[in-house]
Amino acid sequence: MYSEINIFGVYVAPFAVMMLAAWVVTIPLSLVANHYGVSRKVWHPGLFNVCIYIIILSLIVLVGARQ
Repeated sequence: MYSEINIFGVYVAPFAVMMLAAWVVTIPLSLVANHYGVSRKVWHPGLFNVCIYIIILSLIVLVGARQ
């Protein structure tokens, strides 16, 4: 079971921290994908980036649930 995280006296939901962590991981992956031209090969680059974000967020939630 997840419990609230205390950040400088403010209690934050653990899912918000997980979302931030997924965003931090997604940005460099997006930059690397753009460098290698992946965005030219997918149908909708914005949708592709959202899907990658959701996949990373799901992995973080699953890994967090195991601990």
